Amino acid sequence: MAGRDWNPWRRLLALPNESRTKTVLVAFLVSAICAALVSGATVVLRPIQAANRAAEEQARISALVQGIPGMGALLEQSGGTLSTVVIDLESGRAAGDVTPATLAAALDDPANWTALDPGQDLAGLGQRPDYAQVLLLRNGETVSLLLLPMSGQGYGGRIDAIMALRGDTNTIAGIAVTQHSETPGLGGRIEEAAWQAGFPGTELGDEAGEIRFRVARGAASSPYEVDGITGATRTGRAVTGMVRFWLGSDGYGPLLAAIRREEF
Repeated sequence: MAGRDWNPWRRLLALPNESRTKTVLVAFLVSAICAALVSGATVVLRPIQAANRAAEEQARISALVQGIPGMGALLEQSGGTLSTVVIDLESGRAAGDVTPATLAAALDDPANWTALDPGQDLAGLGQRPDYAQVLLLRNGETVSLLLLPMSGQGYGGRIDAIMALRGDTNTIAGIAVTQHSETPGLGGRIEEAAWQAGFPGTELGDEAGEIRFRVARGAASSPYEVDGITGATRTGRAVTGMVRFWLGSDGYGPLLAAIRREEF
């Protein structure tokens, strides 16, 4: 009599095809092999997927910036790598649990907004979001340019703008007004390239760190001023308040301080 075959694989194959044991074991083996193949493919493809996501994000950022009047040319002149990050405005750090993809949903939650008292509310907003998405241009590890969205209450309604700030965090590189409801021919001139051309090179604050930027009532007379618009004094005050708020301690101030300390 032939000895018993102790090889488990041959014993499995010798079972009749209608055997429940054989069916269950074969199904288990097929599942295990498929799972191993999928896991292996995931490991192999992960770097490719990450590279594709990075390329898609860079393309999305580039498209966003190119849609802001004047900003595309400014970035081309500056050079470097552009990235986007959501900032926790209170800490000035990257938000740990909010990303560009989830920012809109986060800001739908009233708990993610901070009420402003009149003494704080230079921009006339009433409340400030706790998170904001900013764009950073880096040369190596050094931040060379920041694109900071800001908003404020103008004479005719809300003003939205993007300010470009040099890596020293004190020199304006440019501004683009993206939305406003100001009076055409008066305050509405804030959207004109000729008026916005007065911003590059303007300084935000003095050596003591006090923010001194303002829109003058006439021609600029200090390094902290840009020319005013005749007949649009209230719009000028609104832009002054908007810039001072967003670049102050209740806006991007903590972020700018972290960049100056080379901690961001």
